[in-house]
Amino acid sequence: MTEQIHTMDEAEGTGKSKLTMVRNFLIRAFNDYGVLPFFLVIAIIIFSSFSSKFLTLENMTNVARQSVYLTLVSLGQMMVLITGGFDLSVGTSIALTSVISSTAMVALASAFPDMVWLIIIVGILCSIITALVIGALNGVGVSRFGVSPFIMTLGVQSIGAGFALFITGGVPVSGLIPEFGNIFGFGKLLGIPIPVLLAILSIIGMWILMNRTRIGNYIYAVGGNIKAANLSGIDTKRILLFTYIMCALLASLAGFLLTARVESGETNLGANIALESIAACVIAGVSLRGGIGKVENVVLGAFFIIMVQNGMNLLQVGSYVQMISLGALLILAIIFDRYRFRFNRT
Repeated sequence: MTEQIHTMDEAEGTGKSKLTMVRNFLIRAFNDYGVLPFFLVIAIIIFSSFSSKFLTLENMTNVARQSVYLTLVSLGQMMVLITGGFDLSVGTSIALTSVISSTAMVALASAFPDMVWLIIIVGILCSIITALVIGALNGVGVSRFGVSPFIMTLGVQSIGAGFALFITGGVPVSGLIPEFGNIFGFGKLLGIPIPVLLAILSIIGMWILMNRTRIGNYIYAVGGNIKAANLSGIDTKRILLFTYIMCALLASLAGFLLTARVESGETNLGANIALESIAACVIAGVSLRGGIGKVENVVLGAFFIIMVQNGMNLLQVGSYVQMISLGALLILAIIFDRYRFRFNRT
């Protein structure tokens, strides 16, 4: 009888120790990665239960291709969020890039129809210049004049959207050369789609920047405590300017690739990308208070957002319900972020 009691006590103790190990593992995962792993597991279980097509290789490959554009924008958004701000004008960067680069390429194609690469290079230069202007406006406003990132980027977003409509009159810019879409929209290099390849290079470059360079350390320092960063000799104004320019450049790259995919300049490209990129970052554990965020998590966060949209499309969920779901995910992620912040402080 005594041996049975001891055996029961040992089994109970073993069960408690396993529960403690699981609890500690979940807490560590939440502390390191935020709510993303939990959301990811829940989404996979739900969508795979209702659709046999969801977890197929073909569908997951399709999700990866579609997530390229959100991934690029989210990487830039991550940098700004880490400094303690955010950028609501990424949609304008995409739309203006699409409109201005398309207008320039169409005009040049009418004069020099056979000079394909010259036309494309001019489109790329227009995209870069557009991004530099938008990024510089945001960066100067926030860093030099102390304007709230919300007000500054919202104002630039409104100005850019109005400018894009003024250029086009609300009509898509058509007449782009076929080679542009064939290369940057649907082309492949070494069997890898060009947009995916550019996204991979951007991810690698961003990871190196944030984890292996002094600028990356400065970005985290500014977000962690901007006053302390100033006292330690970091040029915080230059760092803020750099992050907003980089954010605009990555959004502009996404806009250029999207333009090649739809083969026309569109003023409504990237209409919801600001909300989606912030959601991808927050779900991936990037703190809205700044100073916290990992590149690899943000890439997975962008993949998660597109995966959820893909799953809802397979289940034939309406677009309005999808908007509600995305907003709910963002709110939940922010609530959990607050708990995570309190947990890290204790």
